[in-house]
Amino acid sequence: MPKVASAHDKILIVDFGSQVTQLIARRVREEGVYSEIVPFQKAEAAFREMKPKAVILSGGPESVHEAGSPRAPQSIFDSGVPVLGICYGQMTMAAQLGGEVEGGHAREFGRADLEVKAPSNLFDAIWSIGEKHPVWMSHGDRITKMPPGFVVAGVSANAPFAVIQDEKRKYYGLMFHPEVVHTPDGAKLIRNFVRKVAGLTGDWTMRAFREEAIEKVRAQVGKGRVICGLSGGVDSAVAAVLIHEAIGDQLTCVFVDHGLLRLDEARTVVDLFRHHYNIPLVHVDASKQFLGELAGVTDPEVKRKTIGRLFIDVFDAEAKKIAEKGQGSADFLAQGTLYPDVIESVSFTGGPSVTIKSHHNVGGLPARMKMKLVEPLRELFKDEVRILGRELGLPEIFVGRHPFPGPGLAIRCPGEITKEKLDILRNADAVYIDQIRKHGLYDQIWQAFAVLLPVKTVGVMGDGRTYEYVVGLRAVTSTDGMTADFYPFEMKFLGETATRIINEVKGVNRVVYDVTSKPPGTIEWE
Repeated sequence: MPKVASAHDKILIVDFGSQVTQLIARRVREEGVYSEIVPFQKAEAAFREMKPKAVILSGGPESVHEAGSPRAPQSIFDSGVPVLGICYGQMTMAAQLGGEVEGGHAREFGRADLEVKAPSNLFDAIWSIGEKHPVWMSHGDRITKMPPGFVVAGVSANAPFAVIQDEKRKYYGLMFHPEVVHTPDGAKLIRNFVRKVAGLTGDWTMRAFREEAIEKVRAQVGKGRVICGLSGGVDSAVAAVLIHEAIGDQLTCVFVDHGLLRLDEARTVVDLFRHHYNIPLVHVDASKQFLGELAGVTDPEVKRKTIGRLFIDVFDAEAKKIAEKGQGSADFLAQGTLYPDVIESVSFTGGPSVTIKSHHNVGGLPARMKMKLVEPLRELFKDEVRILGRELGLPEIFVGRHPFPGPGLAIRCPGEITKEKLDILRNADAVYIDQIRKHGLYDQIWQAFAVLLPVKTVGVMGDGRTYEYVVGLRAVTSTDGMTADFYPFEMKFLGETATRIINEVKGVNRVVYDVTSKPPGTIEWE
């Protein structure tokens, strides 16, 4: 579990398996309060160690009335700290404190209207008695008997106990999800819990994080040497600059060109670190090795694991070369692991999330390597990394880059990977991003990229027939990366972009635009 300075106010989030638990942490952190997610199985120990000022119980897929369903540690309720239960968290809180929960009632999924029935500290300056407000529901069970001391503060059509509270003990339960954007006032409700109920002031700033992270790196590394794996993305770049600020020339960055980079990406990264920051950098061209081992591989998960393994091999080899040059052996490997990488790589309730971040070595390095991991961003979400990058002075054109999931272009090229297909994809992607920038749309879009579809179509170009690839374009808007919607390009833009790609990229004769949305509850956009 990540450590933060004990002086900071902290909120513990007990995860019962909801796919949007991350959003709770993000909403709390938006209030300047450090929050940490732990699976319910480890909540007892985490509560003792963390000593939080408040606790939030997340939603989850289980039913409280079923035997063996998860529970919150009793020590949380015995401690006297404020508790907010959301969905499953509300129901287990009610059951553990003397109420009753049953299944088999009318389900309620999606948008619902909540009617305010009583004043509440959660509603202060937001909602008033008698008003109705839209919320996002996701439940099939309901509370049928209130625990002693609780009153109803809000109801919906299928949830007579949609909001319950015991304001004397500072216990609150919400049947709906305030953390998702589909509950318009949800962030304000969480703010009231953090500020008015728990009384936290919000002292966790990015400047404070920067100072503490630098001290942690110095304490962990001592006089040892660190190799930092640069991927070309924001995360590893910010990690490298932060570590360099902490230990200077004890850091050597290794940038591996695996042949799966976007157009001119290698030059951009090398220029930034060698000329802008003057950080020692080793540029390794391992494209033949990577593409050789990926030849014939079509399964995206096998691609990820192959690339992850090869990265480790390259870093291990470079560490040995540094030692042979008399610069001292590398004791640590640094990488830009983020908090979502950590919590999504732990299957809290037996779900599929353990496979999602398989290209990150969040579980540790192979035993054959003699290095330990340094992960200074392990406590941060993506938007927080961008703020830290600006705090460290990284250029905006680098900090503001769209996230690019998957190991390079490997997952943007379904089916077998070949140099020819990668070149086509690389050039089409460059035209697409150039179009977005020229039209002033880049900062309005959360993520955009091209995909080379594993099909060819017959087309007519001029007086001849062609048999070439189809390129798919994707662009989405999002506030948190957990839910997303396609960007509504004008047809003029799409037509102009398709024409440019077909004219400028040899091997493409058709372009399509993906209008798939990413609904609530989906873990990864890919």
